Amino acid sequence: MSTIDEKLEPIYAEVLRRNPAEVEFHQAVREVLDSLGTVVAKHPDYADGALIERICEPERQIIFRVPWVDDKGQVQINRGFRVEFNSALGPYKGGLRFHPSVLLGTVKFLGFEQVFKNALTGLPIGGGKGGSDFDPKGRSEGEIMRFCQSFMTELYRHIGEHTDVPAGDIGVGQRELGYMFGQYKRITNRYESGVLTGKGLTWGGSKVRTEATGYGAVYFVSEMLKSRGLDFDGRTVVVSGSGNVAVYTIEKILSLGGKVVACSDSAGYVVDKRGIDLDLLKEIKETRRARIADYAEIRRDGAQFVPNGTIWDVPCDVAMPCATQNELTGSDARTLVKNRVIAVGEGANMPCTPEAVRAFQDAGVLFGPGKATNAGGVATSALEMQQNASRDSWSFEDTEARLANIMRGIHERCAETADAYGDPGNYVAGANIAGFIRVAEAMRALGVI
Repeated sequence: MSTIDEKLEPIYAEVLRRNPAEVEFHQAVREVLDSLGTVVAKHPDYADGALIERICEPERQIIFRVPWVDDKGQVQINRGFRVEFNSALGPYKGGLRFHPSVLLGTVKFLGFEQVFKNALTGLPIGGGKGGSDFDPKGRSEGEIMRFCQSFMTELYRHIGEHTDVPAGDIGVGQRELGYMFGQYKRITNRYESGVLTGKGLTWGGSKVRTEATGYGAVYFVSEMLKSRGLDFDGRTVVVSGSGNVAVYTIEKILSLGGKVVACSDSAGYVVDKRGIDLDLLKEIKETRRARIADYAEIRRDGAQFVPNGTIWDVPCDVAMPCATQNELTGSDARTLVKNRVIAVGEGANMPCTPEAVRAFQDAGVLFGPGKATNAGGVATSALEMQQNASRDSWSFEDTEARLANIMRGIHERCAETADAYGDPGNYVAGANIAGFIRVAEAMRALGVI
């Protein structure tokens, strides 16, 4: 583990003391603090007024009970969360995650990452995150609707287009957002389109929002490759996951001439040496809502389902972890390096462990951290907010062009900042420092609040 600058050690120690057992949050804070030693040395005033301490403390943490009735008439209880982390740059912005693994520490880590990710976009949005330990898998449409309505019955009092604007995340797609928006509209008697993003196109959504996180991740990795005179054309790629981010990461890679040979879900991974059949993958995951094992059964010749092991055993030129946090370990990273991977782009939030990140950096592998690489989703959410505010709707081509331009800007910002602080090519440091400076400057301007 790298060493935190001695001026920042007490800050990290206090984060550990005040947030016991929240290891993912500790990891996210540690990664940022690791990058700030050179910043504090160059600009000592950033350590004044407990500025860094305030950035590490959420402005508001909301926990609430979510009671609902299942199809058998039994009352179920889940726990809901919304962490409104930092609003120095604009209204809190960040997704809602419905998954059994969701705890307060999970939401805090995601919210902390979101602050810097949103800052990197250059758009006027703060950072937040939310969710519940509710699991939509195996639930009927009626059960999902009743849960979402109960969840919004509490959440509605904390959000608004100028206050806090949630979106989707793992377990929360257009279906869930539709039920929540309907309940918000019912309770408030307002058609406030900008209160949620990721909406359906017929009720205020933005074209490209579905594709944005995956497309944006590929745009960022493409810019990294360009920095070494390379591109995706003819490259072999492995993409973990098979949800929204993974599917549209694969789609954009294919459009750039890459060949994706493996993807996964929680039950295992599939290897298809001929290249993943995107239409079949979409049919299985978006229409049938089935398991990735079905892909191999239908595809048969050349496709193999592996229920155990790790997808990172599959040799590739480019690896894009798009499933969940800490899915790619140090051992996995060493295997990828041995198999001569040239670039890694995090499509998910913090999917690589600190040991894995160090292994890639030590080997000279291009590495795009999630707070930069997967910022395309929230960037397009901000574009959706613009359209809602102006009662407008942009074409797919226009919105995608704006997304591509934002991702190029994020890459440039990270690269130039890494250079300026003496660590050229280190996108982790570049992203952390660039995001921190933008948030810190806004916080100083607003005073001690």
